[in-house]
Amino acid sequence: MGLQSALWVLAGYGAGSVPFGLIFSHLFSLGDIRSIGSGNIGATNVLRTGNKTAAILTLLTDALKGFLMVWISLKYTHSLFTSYGVGLAAIMGHIWPVWLGFRGGKGVATSLGVYLAWNPFLGIITLILWLGTTKIFRVSSLSALVAIGLSPLVAYGMWGMDFADVPLIVFTGLIAILNFYTHRDNLKRIIAGRESPIKL
Repeated sequence: MGLQSALWVLAGYGAGSVPFGLIFSHLFSLGDIRSIGSGNIGATNVLRTGNKTAAILTLLTDALKGFLMVWISLKYTHSLFTSYGVGLAAIMGHIWPVWLGFRGGKGVATSLGVYLAWNPFLGIITLILWLGTTKIFRVSSLSALVAIGLSPLVAYGMWGMDFADVPLIVFTGLIAILNFYTHRDNLKRIIAGRESPIKL
């Protein structure tokens, strides 16, 4: 990786680590979001405060920061591979933000934004899987595990139809692994039938 690509990846991490959930929880006088629920800074935990507007804004901005960093990197570097690194770094920045002691969110919304910028078809299919699973089961973590977990298979199918390249399959695979890691406790509760539904 060249210096320019490394700087873009670093910028991706920096943008990804902007804690919008924490920002909106303060703007809406909801207190420190890290002190309630799961303690993370994502939209699902913001929703636990009962403020749907703050939760929606968190969801949109967390997705937007991933989308914009990948889109901008593509525009200025014209390197799809660099954009893969930038997208992965943005998701990791959201999960492990340096200025919050490496305790952030679970990276789902940011992953969706990154997917939309990498490949709109992949992003739309993943979004449909996420929304569909949410509508049926009303369990946020299950929706994330299904949508992001199936994304490498979606990318593989798209590659078979010449709509994607092999690195996309690899990077969606890495993100799926990250997603299962960040949701490991949720997965245990889902298997035990103890995972709480979200209130929409």
